Amino acid sequence: TEARQSPAPTKLALVGGMVLDGYEAPPIHNAAILIDGERIVKVAPAAEVTIPLDYTVVDTSGRTMMPGMIELHAHLILLGHGNYGEWFPWIAKQGPGTLTKVMELAARQLLNAGVTSAVDLGAPLKESLDVRDRIAKGQIPGPRMSMSGPWITRQGGGMTDQFGGIAVTSSAQAAAEVEKLAAAGVDVIKAHSGLTREDYKAIADTAHKHNIRVHAHVYAEEDVRNALEMGIDVLSHAGSAGTAPPYSQALITDIVNAGRPVVITAAHRAWVYPDTAAFPERLQDPEIKKSTTPEIYAEIQRSLRNWRALGYFQRTDREMIFRERGVKQFTESGTVLGMGTDSGTPMNFHTEALWREAKVHVDMGYPAIKVITALTRTGAAILGKTRDLGTIEPGKLADIIVVNGNPLYDITALSHVETVVKGGKVMKKP
Repeated sequence: TEARQSPAPTKLALVGGMVLDGYEAPPIHNAAILIDGERIVKVAPAAEVTIPLDYTVVDTSGRTMMPGMIELHAHLILLGHGNYGEWFPWIAKQGPGTLTKVMELAARQLLNAGVTSAVDLGAPLKESLDVRDRIAKGQIPGPRMSMSGPWITRQGGGMTDQFGGIAVTSSAQAAAEVEKLAAAGVDVIKAHSGLTREDYKAIADTAHKHNIRVHAHVYAEEDVRNALEMGIDVLSHAGSAGTAPPYSQALITDIVNAGRPVVITAAHRAWVYPDTAAFPERLQDPEIKKSTTPEIYAEIQRSLRNWRALGYFQRTDREMIFRERGVKQFTESGTVLGMGTDSGTPMNFHTEALWREAKVHVDMGYPAIKVITALTRTGAAILGKTRDLGTIEPGKLADIIVVNGNPLYDITALSHVETVVKGGKVMKKP
């Protein structure tokens, strides 16, 4: 069933399935997880657990229980439409409230896909905070959202205007814009394109004064190095698995030694394009139709009618040449990896982006158990929320998903999320 508004928290026992706890520990088989209110109180083999009479039992036999997944690069204002230049005018034409409606639909899609926490990196401020706060109050279903609001960039015009970004002309202005965003209540800052070394420093220093982390949109080696050395917290895209040849060994070594997290967002062009060529039927997935409105679904389908010719994919043939080396430079070097997908971008639907990203990492030789960690415990660390999120253990918030299959054997089991528990509340059930 669909993700829904939050029911009252209760006492829950998830019983029978295998537990992957997020720590890369051996699985707990035939396990039981006891949840009281929002939090986990016990995790153990079911044979060792006495379930109190006032607990509601959810049978997870034959399934895998794991922490809710953490998506570190989402765009709720996008739903996979093929052309930003047509999508945003179409939304405007539908009338006020449509952008918020789109964001609500995206949030529901993410939650249904097993994403219990997500970072939105670029959208208008008012709508971003409104959707985040209504999810937090349980008024609409969605992951725990960390919102950047508008990104900060040196490149104005088209894309910046469409996404509600802020174009700056000096490092002082960049710092001032961070101050304004912090005062408005954003959770993270997004540093976008065209920024100088001094800009990164000004943005990072100002954000850190407010205890806010900065995610940077970086591709070129010089930008990655500047962001790394000037204190940016998360390197997002970082080559995006093929928009540039692999980085120098010196840069990779410095990223690894700094322990600086990288979120590759590998799948969204260099893999999604050939995967769609092999199976164009994915564009008509009934899950997309079911989780949008008829009007939105029709507009998305219209935009993808000639998907091979979309401007978004104009460099993809070049990206595909470097895609494997682009990922392996990180998976083979000991880089701290989080999982993010740029979900919502053309053909990159919230409903499936994260399991596709996970599959790319596994296909490139990253062990499935490490992918699970990247999706959970590392994601929580990147958010600065390890006290509450990322693992299944007593005291943590009960953000737990139940998937059909064993993701350690076949990572695409993550595409079969049957049950979603968020803060002890069942948000989706089979």
